[in-house]
Amino acid sequence: MGRRAALYARVSTTDQSCERQERDLRAFGERSDYEIVGVFRETASGARNDRAERRRVMALAQAREIDVILVTELSRWGRSTIDLLHTLRDLEAHGVSLAALNGMTFDLSTSVGRMMATLIAGLAEFERDLLRERIRSGLAAAKARGKILGRKPGQRPKADRYAVRVMALVGQGLSYRLIARDLGLSKNTVIAIVHRHRAASVPPLSA
Repeated sequence: MGRRAALYARVSTTDQSCERQERDLRAFGERSDYEIVGVFRETASGARNDRAERRRVMALAQAREIDVILVTELSRWGRSTIDLLHTLRDLEAHGVSLAALNGMTFDLSTSVGRMMATLIAGLAEFERDLLRERIRSGLAAAKARGKILGRKPGQRPKADRYAVRVMALVGQGLSYRLIARDLGLSKNTVIAIVHRHRAASVPPLSA
């Protein structure tokens, strides 16, 4: 057999199926004489970052157990232009290519692959500029409407939300470490909540 390939298929919602993608990828792999070492299916929206199956494919690439990743479209793999570029760089470091059935193949060991990565890098920078511009425009519009941005002085949203529960557990004699573990907070956050509460409870000294 030829080069080792991982097939990656993704759909956005649970009412969709990866069957067509898998069928097309298998057929392409067989025509191209790839050795298919694994098929990875995922249900996740294009914007989500927690793609467990994609992480498994990247782990195979890092272990150099595959030579190429096959997808039906680049949008099935990358969450954005920037994300695509980052993963391409990671794959390049491990000598792994990314190939889509629409003819887009990124083999960064070739001049064509490097040229396409350069184009992607330019698009990624353009995308970052657009995002920064939208953020600045949105902040300016919000300020013009009189909206106060950011956290108010002295305000600690997460700590304030847990203060009552923290002090209740302290009253039960639990250690700061156990309280932090049970509430999913850091030990330093628990200590800060207790210190602020006790400081606020101490009456000021008379003159």
